[in-house]
Amino acid sequence: MACFAYEGMILFGIGLIPGAVGALFVALTGQTHPLQSETALRLFAFLVYGVYFMYFWSRRGQTLPMQTWHIRVVTNTGDKLSQPRALVRYVVSCLWFAPAALVAALNHWTRWDALAAIAVGVVGYALLALLHPQHQFWHDAICGTQLVDAKPEPRRKP
Repeated sequence: MACFAYEGMILFGIGLIPGAVGALFVALTGQTHPLQSETALRLFAFLVYGVYFMYFWSRRGQTLPMQTWHIRVVTNTGDKLSQPRALVRYVVSCLWFAPAALVAALNHWTRWDALAAIAVGVVGYALLALLHPQHQFWHDAICGTQLVDAKPEPRRKP
């Protein structure tokens, strides 16, 4: 969960990109554009996040927070993720927050109520891993991936 929280801080920074693109467009053209809408910006952010995760998961099997906590994502056979599998894992990993966000949207809850629902949903989803036989997250079970320990080899003294 510490890696999850660290990843959230990184994603907050990356999430500024869609807002900056929209603000730059208005500043340069003086016109509003459909990218200014909240839904369009959310979709753009979803795509930016997807590129981030697909790149790191398929290239090294680790994002920066995963490197810090010595965690690597691999297939169930121990191989690196292909880009299509990384994409599927990214989409399916939305199970962390999507159900609670959908309930909040359908009930027209305030942003703070929705945020609280999403926080409860994230904790609930994390606890669901206890029901899995190997105690892994369900999006990994669905995608045929797993998180493994990636501690570096200890250095030998000469």
